[in-house]
Amino acid sequence: MKKTLTLIHLFLLFVISGYAQELNARVQVIAPKVSNINKANVDLIQSTIRNYLNNNKWSNQRYQPQERIECNFVITITAWDGSSAYKAEAQIQTSRPVYGTSYNTTLLNLSDKDFDFNYNEGQPLDFSDQNYLSNLSSLLSYYAYTIIGLDKDSFSKLGGTPYYLKAQTILNIAQVSGNSGWKAYDGLRNRYWLNENLLNKSFQELRVFIYNYHLNTLDRLQADPAKATKLMLGYLPELKLMDKQKLGSIFPNVYFATKAEEIVNILSMGTSQDKIEGYNLLNDIDPANLSKYDALKKN
Repeated sequence: MKKTLTLIHLFLLFVISGYAQELNARVQVIAPKVSNINKANVDLIQSTIRNYLNNNKWSNQRYQPQERIECNFVITITAWDGSSAYKAEAQIQTSRPVYGTSYNTTLLNLSDKDFDFNYNEGQPLDFSDQNYLSNLSSLLSYYAYTIIGLDKDSFSKLGGTPYYLKAQTILNIAQVSGNSGWKAYDGLRNRYWLNENLLNKSFQELRVFIYNYHLNTLDRLQADPAKATKLMLGYLPELKLMDKQKLGSIFPNVYFATKAEEIVNILSMGTSQDKIEGYNLLNDIDPANLSKYDALKKN
């Protein structure tokens, strides 16, 4: 009997160990212009952030180790008070694999200029989605949920909504802290407005496009480039339904800045007519990146 129970325990341990957390975050913390900072503290902050992102369980779903979402956090400390207060900026990037290839496509490439936090050496970084514990844990939790939401949106239509709502909860709780980036009046390109855009029905066409673009275009590109290009051309007109007055908002702005060159590369596989049709559509949908789309006319 004891032997049987031991075997069961070993089996359960094997099954559990076969699953992983959602994120595979690479974290780099640098302070190139802060001369008085202790490098050991910077390294400690870096490992603390990496462990927080990679070791917390952000959903009730099971991920195989190879399914973990690839993301990068480059955090640049710009000032330190000599104690526990750090002013910082962060560059956050996340990607997902393209089916049948070794290529990873970027889902988000975002700069956060208000990534300020307090951290004492040896301080544990605890997680709570119901209470404000620290600005650093709130920042990391907010972005963890946003990253998972974007990944879900690329695999299922509007599949990221539950995670954007979790990010919204973190955002609402963090507003009491007084730190910048959590409130509407802190600026037009901050965490508040990114979350607002992701949940706003005005941008629902863009989220549906993200699903169609990744699952029905990129994931089919290897098998049938011509068909994938035609499919994408069929999805682009749906984006014209978005309110043109909102095209400068953070979500479409960041998304198209991230994707413009990749979209050009896909359309370049099509016919001359495909390229011109794509150019004309993108000229209307995303005028901010028109200089990148000009390559379609040259081809």
